[in-house]
Amino acid sequence: MVVMIMESVPVGLRGELSRWLIEPHPGVFLGHLTAMVRDRLWERACSACREGGVIQMWTTNNEQRFAVRVHGNTRREIVDVDGLQLVRRSNPEENSAGLGMI
Repeated sequence: MVVMIMESVPVGLRGELSRWLIEPHPGVFLGHLTAMVRDRLWERACSACREGGVIQMWTTNNEQRFAVRVHGNTRREIVDVDGLQLVRRSNPEENSAGLGMI
């Protein structure tokens, strides 16, 4: 299973992804792909996202049973804590005040 989330990307990129994955919600793509196709879609999304951002999650054989990677400007950051991938959200109001992430 592969999930890709697009934030502020060109419409053409979303159209390309819809050839391989379904889009149940705007900017959210879901499907079952081989590792090779998953990696090639990731490379394509990273090269075409411009100022936007891409998050990709897929099932794998680890303790969490999934892996995550992020590229570009997203409102999420992946943080590794003792081998676990956790998501940290940024709060634009606190970032502008210099208080960091929550």
